[in-house]
Amino acid sequence: MTRHLNPAEATPNALAASAFLLAAALSIATASWTAAVIERRSAEGVGEALTTAGHNWAAVATDGLQVILSGTAPTEAARFRALSVAGTIVDADRLTDAMDVTLAAELEAPDFTIEILRNGDGISLIGLVPETEDREAIVTDLGELAGAGAVTDMLESADHPVPEGWNEAVRFGIEALAKLPRAKVSISAERISITAIGDSAAQKARLEAELARKAPRGVKLVLDISAPRPVITPFTLRFLVDGDGARFDACSADSEHTRDRILAAATEAGATGKIACTIGLGVPTPAWGDAVTMGIAALGQLGAGSITYSDADVSLIASETVSPEAFDRVLGELESNLPEVFSLHAVLTPKPQAEAAGGAMEFSAVLSPEGRLELRGRLGDQRARDAVVSYANARFGAADVHVATRLDPGVPAGWPLRTLSALEALGELDSGSVTVRPEIIRLTGVTGSTTASDTVARILSDKLGETQQYDLDIRYDEALDPLLGLPTAEECVAEINAMLAAHKINFEPGSAQFAPDAAKTLDQIAERMKDCADFPIEIGGHTDSQGREEMNLDLSQDRAQAVVAALQSRRVLTGNLTAVGYGETVPIGDNGTEAGREANRRIEFRLIGAAADTAVDGAGEGTAEEVAVAIQTPDDKTVRPKPRPEQ
Repeated sequence: MTRHLNPAEATPNALAASAFLLAAALSIATASWTAAVIERRSAEGVGEALTTAGHNWAAVATDGLQVILSGTAPTEAARFRALSVAGTIVDADRLTDAMDVTLAAELEAPDFTIEILRNGDGISLIGLVPETEDREAIVTDLGELAGAGAVTDMLESADHPVPEGWNEAVRFGIEALAKLPRAKVSISAERISITAIGDSAAQKARLEAELARKAPRGVKLVLDISAPRPVITPFTLRFLVDGDGARFDACSADSEHTRDRILAAATEAGATGKIACTIGLGVPTPAWGDAVTMGIAALGQLGAGSITYSDADVSLIASETVSPEAFDRVLGELESNLPEVFSLHAVLTPKPQAEAAGGAMEFSAVLSPEGRLELRGRLGDQRARDAVVSYANARFGAADVHVATRLDPGVPAGWPLRTLSALEALGELDSGSVTVRPEIIRLTGVTGSTTASDTVARILSDKLGETQQYDLDIRYDEALDPLLGLPTAEECVAEINAMLAAHKINFEPGSAQFAPDAAKTLDQIAERMKDCADFPIEIGGHTDSQGREEMNLDLSQDRAQAVVAALQSRRVLTGNLTAVGYGETVPIGDNGTEAGREANRRIEFRLIGAAADTAVDGAGEGTAEEVAVAIQTPDDKTVRPKPRPEQ
């Protein structure tokens, strides 16, 4: 039987169900609102903390209670720090790490360097070299230099490509060390630093010029080569003021401090430009600097004349333009203040007088750039003439001495010594002239030595005394300097090939036997090669196309080798020469004509290795193997060999 509810019973049940549903809806809404608030506050809190800590790169998002960190950290350490900062705001189990890290940059090339120390006990080397470096070869080369000494190898290696220029720098550094028994050489691909001690000032200058000349292209060379101070005897200084200005004929100092004081005094007295002063041993007294600066200042006050120091003897010669009053005043001050060890002799040059009848009393010598010496003027007697001519023949060569002197018994006392001293001084120059008169000796000329003026002044002061008046006008010319005048690698090859273009080296047909006319050209090349032996040079032999190719290749090799042997027999160092035969493979003329075949039969000099790279730098298209040094032919046409075949 079905029971039906009446309306009174149904209403309470419906109300109860509705209340339950409403409560559930309110709970869900409250929970959702609470979760949203938590998410927002978590994101805000973590974001603020990250910003405060400097992690602006990090982004914060939420997914329910989970806090998601994203972004790209600059380093792994920065990623970890950001995660730690976020962990101070929310529990670590609520954090999700979605951060990336910037990829580490490719490892930079290590700083490859070698430092080599060489002394009497042996050689030690320390540094970092490429793993592919042939360390055994380096140690073997240094072992040969060390001789009985040991080679201590403390090199480390790194697996990284060899830097450009590294091998050339190492090779140059070892070659430099071979010339320096006491040295430190620091080598990198961009810089070579050499600190060494030479045996003398001359060796120092030679080493500096030679090393600078042979340094690899693109490498900065830093040289610090010291030398023992020269012994200067007599210890000489000469300062003068005349119409040409204030200057030194000779300058000596015992220390850098004294030199600086002397140069400052000279500048104050009117000297200008670059002033040189030799620092050496042999100073007669520690008061040298005081005495010299006083004398220079005194001469500056007089305005014209000279002051000469020879050890402790001082000679002040005032010009005839100086008034007696000024001379007496300045001389009195100088005499009163000079250190006691110094002895002062002072002269006021008298006004010039008319020459006596019969002409000036003088002797002169003129040295030409070609080495010819002409002697003119007056000598006292035959004995004096014989002495002068004998010295001139011994010093300048008898074949180059021309004598045109006359005898005059009326020459002043000491005339032979003055003339011989003048010739000795002239011998220090490459060319010039010297005139000896009773009152003065004047010498003028050109030299390739930066110390010639000092040497000349020292000779005259030592031989004739510090009271002797002399006037020097000596000019330094770099072109005459035997060190600075050395040719470059490019100049060597260009000059030799120009010789070959003017007159080629001919051989007997089908053989490596020189034709009779080859001797003169070989002599010329040998003379030039004496200044070029340091450079790696290839002597290439070439033939025409007549005959079998293999036979021509052998013949060209034999001819190139014959040239090397001929240069060696002429006392040329041939260690850097390489003979290469190319046969008929590199023609420069048409083998179909006699003139072309004649041009193809040739010997050619060419730079190789690092020197070739230097020679062709900036020469246009082509590699070092493809570009040869231009040859100037007699008709001024430039011939460039074609690209060489692979060897």
